[in-house]
Amino acid sequence: MAELDWHAERSDLSGLAQLDRSPDTDGIDLVAVRTYRQGRVRAEMARRGIAAVILSDPVNIRYATGTRNMQVFSMRNAPSRYLLMTQDRSILFEFTGCLHLGQGFETVDEVRASKTASFVAAGPHIAERERAWAAEMADLINTLVGKGATIGLERLNAGVALALAEQGLRIVDAQEPVEMARAIKSAEEMKCVIASLRATEIGVGKLRDAIRPGLTEVELWSVLHQSIIAQNGDYVETRLLSAGARTNPWFQETTDSVIGENELIALDTDVVGCHGYYADFSRTFHSGPGKPSDKQRELYRVAHEQVHYNMGILRPGMTFRDYADEAWNIPDRYYANRYYLSAHGCGMTGEYPYLYHHGDFPDAGYDGVIEPGMTICVESYIGEDGGKEGVKLEQQVLVTDTGIELLSQFPFEEELLR
Repeated sequence: MAELDWHAERSDLSGLAQLDRSPDTDGIDLVAVRTYRQGRVRAEMARRGIAAVILSDPVNIRYATGTRNMQVFSMRNAPSRYLLMTQDRSILFEFTGCLHLGQGFETVDEVRASKTASFVAAGPHIAERERAWAAEMADLINTLVGKGATIGLERLNAGVALALAEQGLRIVDAQEPVEMARAIKSAEEMKCVIASLRATEIGVGKLRDAIRPGLTEVELWSVLHQSIIAQNGDYVETRLLSAGARTNPWFQETTDSVIGENELIALDTDVVGCHGYYADFSRTFHSGPGKPSDKQRELYRVAHEQVHYNMGILRPGMTFRDYADEAWNIPDRYYANRYYLSAHGCGMTGEYPYLYHHGDFPDAGYDGVIEPGMTICVESYIGEDGGKEGVKLEQQVLVTDTGIELLSQFPFEEELLR
C-alpha cells in the first residue's frame, strides 16, 4: 500500500500550536465543516423546542465547535469541560488552565473557566458544589433564553441534573438532537472521514506487514497505534485484535498472548483518527507460514458474503425495518455467535442508526429511514458456537442519492477467499 504524505496544518496563537484550526487542511475547509455541524445541532434543537443544550461529552463538544482538549480524560471526568449552546450563543467552559485552547474558533462566542462539579473535585462538599454550579448555570440560561426554558442535558452527574430542575428549568435529554444532527454528513465533512480512513489504512497495512508467529497480540496491535498517532490521529477506542482460539467468540480484548503458526488474526480498527473522525473497518488475516486451512477459508468466505450482500441492499429511503427483513440470513451454525448489529452509523464515533438483524429486531430494533449523507458500517462476525476460530469483517460506506459509495478501501485477503 502506498504511503501518503499527511501533514497537519497548524497556525500559532500566542505561541501555542493549535489543532484543527486551519481553513484548509488536506484540501478540507474546516471552517465550513465546523459551521455546518453547529448549524445541524441548532436545527435539531429548534425542531424539538429546545432552547439550549449543555454538552459534556467531548465528542459532541468537538462536533458542535471543533474544539478538542484531553478527550479521553474528559469522558470520565464530567463536567470538567462543557458547552452551553443556544440558537445564537456558544459558550465553552474549559478545563482549568486551558482557556486558550477554545479561543479563536468561529463556533465559540466566549470561553470561560469551568467549575468542576464532581466528587473528586469537591469531596464531601459535592452537594453544595452541585447546587452552586446549577444556580450559576440557570442564571446564565435565564439571561440568554428566558426563564422556564427547555434545556437539553447530557452526561452530568445526577445531583447536577436534579439541582438544575430545582432552578425551574425543564430538563430533556440532549442525545436525540445531537445524534440526529451527527447522522447526516456534508460533502466537506466527508473529506475528514476519508482522510481518517486513508491514514488508518496505512496503519493497518503496517500492522499486516508486521504479522509473524511468535509476536504477541499487544506487540502487533501497537503497530497500528504508532502509525495513527504519527499521522495526527487521536486514539484507538477499543482493544479488538485477537488471534487463534481467541478469535472465537468475538470481543476478546488484546492481550500478551503469543500468535501461533497458521492462525487467524482478526481486528476491528475503531480509530478516532484525523480531524476526530472514526475510521471503522474490520479485517482478518492469516499468520502463516503455511496456507489457510479449508475451515479458515470457509469462515472467511461466509463473512465476506454477509458483508457484501448487506452492502448490496442498502439504499436511500429504505426503512430500518425493511433492511432487517431483507438482510442476509445468518446460517444456523453461526447464529449464536453473530455480531450484535448488522450495521451502524459512523461519524466521529459509532453513532445513530443501529441496524439490527431480523431475529433481533422485535426486541432491540427501532424504525427510521436510511438517508443520503449517512455513513454506515456493515458488520460481520462468523464463528461457530464452540468453534476453534472466527472471522471479523466490516466495511464503511456512504449513502448517496442513488445508492452507496464504498469508503474503506483496504483489500481483502485473496488467499482466504480461494
